[in-house]
Amino acid sequence: MKILFFGQLREQLGVAELLVNDGPDTVGGLREILASRGDLWQQYLSSKDVLVAVNQTLCDFDTAIHEDDEIAFFPPVTGG
Repeated sequence: MKILFFGQLREQLGVAELLVNDGPDTVGGLREILASRGDLWQQYLSSKDVLVAVNQTLCDFDTAIHEDDEIAFFPPVTGG
């Protein structure tokens, strides 16, 4: 699966894209695996404000994912 990071997440984690084979079955499971990469990953991905999309559709962390999916993590959008 292709994992994309946007905005502050991309800047702070220092990565725009990862490819994962044999990943977990849910977005939440993927987030847990990524958060285990270190303190910075834990800090930014465990935030309750982090948004996620699967195949360009916003979803929650219980959403099922498959090997050919694109998963995007990004901070909340703010505007004014």
